[in-house]
Amino acid sequence: MKPLAIAGLLLIVLGVAALAYQQISYTSRETVIDVGPIKATADREKTVALPPVIGAATVGIGVILLFLGRRGKKG
Repeated sequence: MKPLAIAGLLLIVLGVAALAYQQISYTSRETVIDVGPIKATADREKTVALPPVIGAATVGIGVILLFLGRRGKKG
């Protein structure tokens, strides 16, 4: 399989995942208190929203790349 077609397939998979989940959650550790040798941290969960337009655009670009990668000269 050609590199352009592989990139297109990867973008399609990522776009479908973005459409299915529509948000990414992750946990970050933040320092709450830092006084001399005493340090207190807290785990905070953060969420990043993914608009459906981004997922649809990613799938569309992936389809175009897949088509262009398969359309090239065979052999």
